[in-house]
Amino acid sequence: MAVKRRHLMPFGAQLMDDGRVRFRLWAPGADKVELSLLGLDPEEHLPMTPEDEGWFGIITEHGSSAYYYQYCINEAVYVPDPASRYQPETVHGASQIVDPNDWDWQDQDWQGRPWEEVVLYELHIGTFTAEGTFAAARQQLDYLAELGVTALQLMPIADFPGTRNWGYDGVLPFAPATAYGTPNDLKDFIQAAHARGLMVFLDMVYNHFGPEGNYLNQYAPAFFTDRHQTPWGDAINFDGPGSTWVRNFFVHNALYWLEEYHVDGLRFDSVHAIFDDSDPARPPLFEYLAQEVRHAHGYDRHIHLVLENDNNAAHYLRPTPAKQHNSHYNAQWNDDIHHVLHVLLTGETSGYYQDYAEHTLEHLARCLTEGFAYQGEISSYRDCRPRGEPSADLPPTAFVVFLQNHDQIGNRAFAERLSALCSPKALRAATAIILLAPSIPLLFMGQEWGASTPFPYFVDFTAELSEKVIQGRLREFARFPDFNDSLNIPLPNQIDTFLSAKLDWHELEQPSHRQWLDYHRHLLDLRRQYVQPRLSGMAGGQAEYRLLSERALTVNWRLADDSQLELIANLGDESVTIDSPSTGEVIFRTDTAIADLQPPYTLPPWSVVWLLAEG
Repeated sequence: MAVKRRHLMPFGAQLMDDGRVRFRLWAPGADKVELSLLGLDPEEHLPMTPEDEGWFGIITEHGSSAYYYQYCINEAVYVPDPASRYQPETVHGASQIVDPNDWDWQDQDWQGRPWEEVVLYELHIGTFTAEGTFAAARQQLDYLAELGVTALQLMPIADFPGTRNWGYDGVLPFAPATAYGTPNDLKDFIQAAHARGLMVFLDMVYNHFGPEGNYLNQYAPAFFTDRHQTPWGDAINFDGPGSTWVRNFFVHNALYWLEEYHVDGLRFDSVHAIFDDSDPARPPLFEYLAQEVRHAHGYDRHIHLVLENDNNAAHYLRPTPAKQHNSHYNAQWNDDIHHVLHVLLTGETSGYYQDYAEHTLEHLARCLTEGFAYQGEISSYRDCRPRGEPSADLPPTAFVVFLQNHDQIGNRAFAERLSALCSPKALRAATAIILLAPSIPLLFMGQEWGASTPFPYFVDFTAELSEKVIQGRLREFARFPDFNDSLNIPLPNQIDTFLSAKLDWHELEQPSHRQWLDYHRHLLDLRRQYVQPRLSGMAGGQAEYRLLSERALTVNWRLADDSQLELIANLGDESVTIDSPSTGEVIFRTDTAIADLQPPYTLPPWSVVWLLAEG
């Protein structure tokens, strides 16, 4: 039985049951707003009625699904709908009326999957395939299901200027990027993923709008505030006059993707760059957003909310009975574990890696047993300011762990993947740690076969804006003393930079890449068999570690069923003699030379052993 899905919101274009169309725009900075309907011949301008608090609205029998429209501000400027569901041309052009009921959903029995089953696979639609579309990505869903991942983390798909973009310069957060396909193409992709047991997560950018194609300042300057500054300029106004409608705009955006597109999870980008100093009587933005999402969807299917937050604010991840578990987030991306493993594997200690140059293995042990490495300690990289909150009471599943992601590759000057920076043996060892630890693992597209393609930052801006982007990146790279080759960095606006980021699927025909793929499939199969079934209900504070040498350690976790998961790892270039006993069945070892674990025994360089003792 087909299902219709539509999110009702107080703004934008909405087709009504009687065939008319309602348009509403929040434009407190405008004196006059007209609706320009482009489906009529000649084009018709309809005056919109001023309403309270800066709103303008109109209900008209003119217009229907597929009509184009714009808003004319003060008889001078034409702008797209900020809540546009689709921009068939560019973000500067007209919006299209979309009837969500035109799509018949066939996944009515899909309720998602529990958080403990999540294995994330981050991908960029524009570079995942040669075609760079939702339809082309759909053709790879069988491959992804066979790999063993369970959730697809799409980099931002909100419409952006030009034909190519990382996604973090989006300006129309309700409209899927035209470069990737139509709204129905995206719905087809999501429905096909669900049919294969794959969840779909979206990456949400609520900390800024892109620098080109954002017209909000021309009719709703209250969307922004100079009381807070971000790396992108004035902050979005979440706490000043007019902020109620700004907050509702983004809350409805989250609900829109969850309801109208039936996605399973949302990842919120750079929460540390979002400021909300609201009156204590009003919940902070991200608490309010989680409450609204949990209230709307927390009872009929699995919905997962994930943060990226450089502040390591553990309180977002901690359910509290007083709030009926309604305002917490499932997990945070744990940059700490990436950074410390990167230092161990590559020896790099510049930039933000400087915070992990000393006591490196202790930092890793703390990540594996307590979540964050920085839980209030001083960060040298951050001008000797304290960073983080205590996280030892949180379960391992409150943290998403990874060796690579879009940021950690693309924010390097030459966008090298980790496989180009360390030995295969070292990478195998670190991969085994990430994929079998009780935390939630994430792979970046192509990582599973050791893809050789880089993933540089790319945009399609005007020449003047592109030059500003280039100069900004050069200033950022200058913070890394090893960087001294500014003449040869990939230029973000060049088409070759974008094309170089596209995955080369032909690499899978080469034995070395197939071996990497088989390795990842094997580890994910072991995770599914031994680790994942024992995570539901696992409490925090159930892990301990012991350092065996400067580069070797053992970690023990008590899982939810009282079984004991043990990691023994040597992450150095010298063999280590182990004198302590281990219990449990060996479920994985990186080195076949590790045959007997009765002490004393030798752990070869860059080797990992995982054991499981039944409870």
